[in-house]
Amino acid sequence: MARRKAPPDLYEFERTVYAMNSFTWICGADEAGRGPLAGPVFAAAVILPRDFAIEGLNDSKKLSEKKRESLYGLITKEAVVYQICSVSEKEIDRLNILAASMLAIKKAVEGLSVRPDAAYIDGNRAPELEGIPAIPVVKGDAASASIAAASILAKVARDHYMLELDRQYPQYGFARHKGYPTKDHYERIGQYGISPVHRISFLKNLDDHLKG
Repeated sequence: MARRKAPPDLYEFERTVYAMNSFTWICGADEAGRGPLAGPVFAAAVILPRDFAIEGLNDSKKLSEKKRESLYGLITKEAVVYQICSVSEKEIDRLNILAASMLAIKKAVEGLSVRPDAAYIDGNRAPELEGIPAIPVVKGDAASASIAAASILAKVARDHYMLELDRQYPQYGFARHKGYPTKDHYERIGQYGISPVHRISFLKNLDDHLKG
């Protein structure tokens, strides 16, 4: 049921890479959660079957929550292998968000049980990987099926985690805003203070936001 005719623009990336190289497997990787005030940053790495095609696969930001959930199930079922990793808010504060994001991606790619010949990373930066070439792809989540699949896994996994945090800290409304800097989120921080899962480094100008 999952293997339907694919939009040619999204899968052309994989076809071209395989045609131009003697690769057995490539993986796509992406992160989710760089912007929120709370919770970890997540990353996923995915190797898709070379003949894999699934209708509706796209950049996770362009999909509804319901569609992302549906695709998450199909990707995790059909992928050759996938890995989802996170880096905590404490590590984000210690390292900075860019370094933490790169670390999450590195953990995800190097944690794959099938070693890819190359890893294609969404964005204009890529982490140093142990023995695996890492190639950044600007707007890769809208150009590569593998990166798009990784973006969906990372986003859905992080959303699920934020629902868990909402049960632990219901006063902050994490289930609604997922930790992002909304007006409601700032108001709740002003009312209840900073929780153990907030990113302190992201709240240096908290007073300005509360006044605004």
